[in-house]
Order: sequence, then C-alpha cells, then structure tokens
Amino acid sequence: MGITAEELKSRYGGMVFDSVQVEATLESMLEFARACGETDPRYTDAGHPDLQAPVNFAAKYHGARMLPDDFPEFDRRMMIDAGKAVEWIAPIRPGDELTANSHLHDIYEKTGRSGSMLFLVHRMEFSNARGELTSRVDWRLIIRGGLA
Repeated sequence: MGITAEELKSRYGGMVFDSVQVEATLESMLEFARACGETDPRYTDAGHPDLQAPVNFAAKYHGARMLPDDFPEFDRRMMIDAGKAVEWIAPIRPGDELTANSHLHDIYEKTGRSGSMLFLVHRMEFSNARGELTSRVDWRLIIRGGLA
C-alpha cells in the first residue's frame, strides 16, 4: 500500500473528524443501569440525591463516522469493534446535553499468530454543556493483513 502506521498516525492522529450531540435522559440512564445489572441507588433510583449515569454509560453512543473521510481504504478484513475501554472523569446527570468528539487516538501494527494486524484506536471524548469532560471511550478496529 505504500504507507506506514507511523505515517498514518502522523497524518490522522488527534484530528477531530466527527462530532455528535446526545442528551442523557433520565429514562435512558435508568434503562442502561437496569440492562447492566447495576444495583447501586446512585444509578438506579430516580429520587437519589446523587443520581448519575453508570460509569460505562457513554459507551452506548457512537458517532456518525468511524474514520476520517479521506482515510485510506484497505483491501482486508476489518474487525469493527475489537474492544472498548471507558474512562470515567465526571458524572453524567439526567438532562445533560453531551458533545462527543471523535479522533484517532492511536495507530499501530502488531504481528501475531494470524499475521500482521493494523490497530486503530478510535476515541470519543464526551463533554457536557458546561464544557466539562465527562468520559472517554476508546474502541479498537483491527485490520487483518496490516499495511502489507
């Protein structure tokens, strides 16, 4: 293909390529908590004085685009959701209007038993209407066959 993981990282790393707005409604927070089997009243009791979304709540959202518009196309098999990690930073409260900005946080290659693989770490950073960062969600995409 003629491009290295480092070149991809240099060109696309950190560049915000998608932004979505979502509302954390009371109903969606309580439903998510129930679906996760959460039992802590902070997440399940609408009358709790410290009601907030479960720490992994932001992982339910996704952007409109997976990769930047001009990101190279690979003629390989891609695993779209090869793992998620959520970093909780501050509570998400009922009614919070969240803005989620997406960028490629990391790009790297590995060689395993099945050969070369290119890993793309897509990061969404969620901020509330006050501009406070509430959480980061990283998810990995794997392209089998790497850049070769």
